[in-house]
Amino acid sequence: MNDVAARPDIPGANVAGTGGLILPYGGVLPTIGRDVFIAPNATVIGNVTIGDGSSVWFNVLIRGDDHWIKIGERTNLQDGTVVHLSKDTAPTWIGSDITIGHGAIIHGCTLMDRCMVGIGAIVLDGAVVETGAIVAAGAVVSPGKRVPAGEMWAGCPARKARDVRPEELVYIDRNAAHYRGLGDSYLAMRRAPVPGR
Repeated sequence: MNDVAARPDIPGANVAGTGGLILPYGGVLPTIGRDVFIAPNATVIGNVTIGDGSSVWFNVLIRGDDHWIKIGERTNLQDGTVVHLSKDTAPTWIGSDITIGHGAIIHGCTLMDRCMVGIGAIVLDGAVVETGAIVAAGAVVSPGKRVPAGEMWAGCPARKARDVRPEELVYIDRNAAHYRGLGDSYLAMRRAPVPGR
C-alpha cells in the first residue's frame, strides 16, 4: 500500500504519498494497491479499491460515495476521467489492463479486463464492455447495453461499428503496459530526492 500522510487541515482526510487527494466518505477510506501512481491533482473518495500498478492521471475524479468502485491492476485512467456510480443500484467495476482515455465518464458500469474506452467516451449505468471490446472516442454506451468481446462500438447512442482488428488487440495490451511504465517513472520522480533540499 502507498504511504499515507494525514492532512491536518481536513479532519479525517489523507493524501497518498503520490500526491493525490484521498478522502474518506462515510468512514470508508479508499484502498490503494502497491505502486499506484495518483497524480497530485487527482481525487479519490470513499469506497474505492485500486489494484497494484494502476495509474490515475491528472484531474481524474473517482467518487465512491453511494456505492463501491473497484479498479483492477495495471489499469490507467487518463487525464480528466470521471468515475462514479448510482446510489444503491449500480456500482462500478473496472477490470485489469484497461485503458480509459482522456475525459471519459465511467458511471455505474462494468469494464472487463483488457478492453479500451476511447477519449471522451461515456459508459452508463448497467452497461458492460467485454474483454477485447473497444468503445470509440466520443461514443455514448446507453444504460444496460453490452459491448461484446471483439467489437468496436461508436456513435451516440453507441452501436457496433465493426469488429476489432488484431492490431488493435495488440495495442490494448501495449498501451496498458506503456502506461504502467509511465506511472512507474512518475512514481520514481516523486520519490527521488530534490537537489539542494
